[in-house]
Amino acid sequence: MNEAPLTQLPANLPVPEDDGACAHLLGSHLPDLSLVSTSGYHINLRHRQGLTVLYVYPLTARPGVPLPNGWDEIPGARGCTPESCAFRDHHTEIRQLGAEVFGLSTQSTDYQREVRERLHLSFDLLTDEAFTFTEVLSLPTFTVASMRLLRRVTIISNSGVIERVFYPIFPPDRHPADVVSYLKTRNA
Repeated sequence: MNEAPLTQLPANLPVPEDDGACAHLLGSHLPDLSLVSTSGYHINLRHRQGLTVLYVYPLTARPGVPLPNGWDEIPGARGCTPESCAFRDHHTEIRQLGAEVFGLSTQSTDYQREVRERLHLSFDLLTDEAFTFTEVLSLPTFTVASMRLLRRVTIISNSGVIERVFYPIFPPDRHPADVVSYLKTRNA
């Protein structure tokens, strides 16, 4: 396992390829269901008015807890902490461009609360622990160490309708800047 700090990406990570697993999403409605947020609220993204940026990620690691064996060899798996930190750093700008940010994984709400506090995130993380949201949208997943996890994808919706999908995402730490660029172009 690479011992690089969780906030940095190791060199020579495999680049994910577009396998078409998100081609069906554009123009779809977000599922009409509530997800638990790290603030304790139930959030139904379909009913949110305006722009929403939902970045979906596999697994945020914790310091001192090893990542699953082979994690760095899975294209697109590594980088959840750097991506979340970059969304944090761009959050004010994204809000100024008229959008709100949410992160989504299948990790428990309690796990995600710790992540939000540790990384000083200024937005909520949502939990899809039962894979309900994932299955309604047919989001791509993968399995490692007996865990089913989400592949990294970012969805931009306008009042519940998906208008832009970023997939695959690489490198994840620079991806939030791509979201900002899209929002600037969209608002121009």
